[in-house]
Amino acid sequence: MGRFRNRWVLRALLVLGIGLLAIQLVPYRVSNPSARDEPPWDSPRTRTLAVAACFDCHSNETKVVWFERVAPLSWWITSHVDDGRAALNFSEFSTRHGESGDAVETINNGSMPPDYYTWLGMHSNAKLTKAKVQQLVDGLRATYAAAGVKGG
Repeated sequence: MGRFRNRWVLRALLVLGIGLLAIQLVPYRVSNPSARDEPPWDSPRTRTLAVAACFDCHSNETKVVWFERVAPLSWWITSHVDDGRAALNFSEFSTRHGESGDAVETINNGSMPPDYYTWLGMHSNAKLTKAKVQQLVDGLRATYAAAGVKGG
């Protein structure tokens, strides 16, 4: 009985391994379009903070670490980035800028960047102190105002 069970477990692991290798062939990964149409930043500091906390999901300059390129995690990351860019894309600002109030509110209430984004320490630069959050919020308000985008 134990021998039959061992064979079943080995076969299941083999099928699982082949399945995991096969799904790597599905070409759904984060891509970075060439569009670069950034807002008129109020200061280099605001851009630096936005790059650290926002650009990986809200620009065409997304940087992923090696394990985020492995399916099925890559599919989730790609979907997350696609959703983020649809809401606000700093690289296509004239067409996908969202509302200033939305961006400021999500940063102020702590929902952006999401906690899970910094869990493994791979994106630890996105975790901002309260002072940096305030600088980013103030800078985004000024940036949106300079761009003529109304608050929401």
